[in-house]
Amino acid sequence: MGILDFLSKQFVDVIDWVEQPGDLAIRYPLADREIQNGAQLTVREGQKAFFYDQGRIADVFDAGLHTLDTANLPLLTALQNWDKAFKSPFKSDLYFFTTKEQAGLKWGTPQPITVRDKEFGPLRIRAFGSYSFRIDNVPVFAAKLMGTLEKLTVADVEPQLRGAITTALATGLGGGQTAFVDLAGDQAAMSARLLDAVKPAFEAWGLTPCSFFVESLSLPEEVQKYLDKGSSMRVLGDLDKYVRFQTAEAIPVAAAQSGGVAGIGAGAAAGLAIGQSMMGTGGAAAPAEDPYAMIQKLHGLMTAGAITQEEFDAKKTALLAKIG
Repeated sequence: MGILDFLSKQFVDVIDWVEQPGDLAIRYPLADREIQNGAQLTVREGQKAFFYDQGRIADVFDAGLHTLDTANLPLLTALQNWDKAFKSPFKSDLYFFTTKEQAGLKWGTPQPITVRDKEFGPLRIRAFGSYSFRIDNVPVFAAKLMGTLEKLTVADVEPQLRGAITTALATGLGGGQTAFVDLAGDQAAMSARLLDAVKPAFEAWGLTPCSFFVESLSLPEEVQKYLDKGSSMRVLGDLDKYVRFQTAEAIPVAAAQSGGVAGIGAGAAAGLAIGQSMMGTGGAAAPAEDPYAMIQKLHGLMTAGAITQEEFDAKKTALLAKIG
């Protein structure tokens, strides 16, 4: 040991920690783990200082200015069997922990979560939001996360926290008690439920989730298209109206293509005939059509891609039932 190192040890009499954003805890750097008798310990608001002796918590200090001697280090003094004079330096590990709220953190589902929706059946949902937490149970946090590390930051624990959040989401949404459209419409209530769901996992690490917000809920694009299609059908009321709606939407697209409306083929021409029935004078209902002719026209729409095979089969079955 150099003379400068030796001298620096003799004059270490002011101990404090000025934390930086994102810091959670540090092991205070002490030469040979020695602290001078009478040293001044400053613990700021939102901090706690823990003295450890051979891996065990000896003494704890809350916010304030503390003089380190036998009077306010009773447990450490007893463990080390010092005399009452307490003139020599004592050895200990000193850790600082911040109990301030760590805010503005983001969470999200890396992969869609499959949930059983009571209205639509199995759905794959993506969710994103923000949360905050603080250290609440320092001994548990120190034992499970800090250990013997020199320093621990929010970035170090975030992967574990996000994993716990994803699991809580799967549990909280998997029951299917609330339909997706209701979840998306009441994100405040969902945020409160998920806050309760993530609490046990956080508390197991000595942490408390202070806030939890769901900011976005979404479905895969193909599922959203399917739901939009279903919504259109429900608004229109029945397949006949849906077919007319599909045909009317297809006409401008076909007209813009090479060959105009004629270019979309016989199937689209049949669809156009149905679309024209929507333009009856004075809104009068079109006369009933021969079921076989209607089936032929529907087949043309299916060939043109205006309706699906399932929709064609369902309508054909209904028309044939009328003939019977």
